[in-house]
Amino acid sequence: MRLVFCSFDIILVMFTSIQIILRGTMVKKLRIRVLALALFHQGDHILVGENIHPDSGKVFYRPIGGGVEFGERAADALTREIMEETGAEVRDLRYLCTLENRFEYMGKPGHEICLIFDGAFVDEANQSLDATLRGVDDGEVLFDAMWKPISFFQETDRQLYPDGLLDYLLHEKVNFD
Repeated sequence: MRLVFCSFDIILVMFTSIQIILRGTMVKKLRIRVLALALFHQGDHILVGENIHPDSGKVFYRPIGGGVEFGERAADALTREIMEETGAEVRDLRYLCTLENRFEYMGKPGHEICLIFDGAFVDEANQSLDATLRGVDDGEVLFDAMWKPISFFQETDRQLYPDGLLDYLLHEKVNFD
């Protein structure tokens, strides 16, 4: 009987060791990321962050915002992210739509559910078409946000993310008022 118990102990130790080894080498489980993004506008212009895609080297644009944390309301996440990254306060957030974005970034697949909001800045100077906002996190520049006419994305090869946002702006007759 003792021999069986010892064998069980050895098997248990081996199984635990294998689990520990596998945990160290397992690929991180892929997850869908939930984002809240602000579609700030002035007439036919929208405020977008400019970035360079690390895979293609091409410039792309995306409304500013960020990740929604577990238990956090999307509008609260948007307010927090914009304050943390730009120092700007927002007001009058209003939900517009949800877009799904699947992509590859830095050689890895990505999948986002993007909750798009209309809104305005508390400081009206940020609403000026000449205004730019710099997004910074831990001293690292994340983006420079600038106002671009919607037609810019039709007339150039510059990509507007998330996928489907340009079609939404052009075909859904967005009522910003």
